[in-house]
Amino acid sequence: MRSIASLVSILVVALIAGLVYKFYFSQAKSMGAGTPAQTINAVGVQNDLIAIAQAERAYQTEHNSYGSLADLLSSGAMTMRKSGRDGYTYDASASTNNFRVTATCPAATNPGCTNYTIDQSMEVHSAP
Repeated sequence: MRSIASLVSILVVALIAGLVYKFYFSQAKSMGAGTPAQTINAVGVQNDLIAIAQAERAYQTEHNSYGSLADLLSSGAMTMRKSGRDGYTYDASASTNNFRVTATCPAATNPGCTNYTIDQSMEVHSAP
């Protein structure tokens, strides 16, 4: 009788562990998490956008307006020489009072990727 109770308790613990595992991974997928490589790429892209936005702020301080990526590079405000990362391409639109930097990925060649933007608020957002 004691062995049956032990077996039942092991099955209950295994069931609870299985449900927790399933809930955790279903929630991670709904939050947009992809493969580990996609997650690493997305974090790298977001860090690049923050670096570009900081360069925009430095450029604006010196020139009283925001600049294009070429302006940031030529002025020395930005030292990053690459125009993208792992399939993402970066583009900046700037004016005197604001800027918007966009990281775009081609969904056809990189399914499940997310586009990102950042502006003078210095907050990275997902973009459509």
